[in-house]
Amino acid sequence: MIVHAGLVAQRLGGRWRGALIEGPSGAGKSDLALRALDHGFRLVADDRVVLFACEGRLFGRAPGPLAGLIEVRGLDVIGEPALPFCEVAMVVEPGVPERLPDPEWAERLGVRLPRFTLPYREASAPAKLGRALSALYVSDQWRMKLGSRNEMRSGGRGRS
Repeated sequence: MIVHAGLVAQRLGGRWRGALIEGPSGAGKSDLALRALDHGFRLVADDRVVLFACEGRLFGRAPGPLAGLIEVRGLDVIGEPALPFCEVAMVVEPGVPERLPDPEWAERLGVRLPRFTLPYREASAPAKLGRALSALYVSDQWRMKLGSRNEMRSGGRGRS
């Protein structure tokens, strides 16, 4: 499935975890991706993302002709070192979020992902993107530790 979006990734816990940046043309997807690169993110795809699911996880990559390219509006389409693919950890949509929003979810190819609203043109948007990915990573690690502890307590029998 090809979607009109961008995909940038951050390395957390030895894996690249991506933020799928969605929105209509002119929303600032490429601009946010470009600024995220200056905050330690890596480009995976700009403008179009090929999504695919495998074993309950969602992954994305750039279509062949667009690999390693990013649009810098008003300048040109430029080359940028890019990852070949990454796991998509969250979906980001343009807009003004509530001050303390309840968790929201998006489903892509049968995979349920956290969804965040972010004002793309806000100066702090790349930092917020990084904080959101880091928080998801910490949350995943905590759940895995709790699951391991519960399994150890039950003697590996699981809960019934």
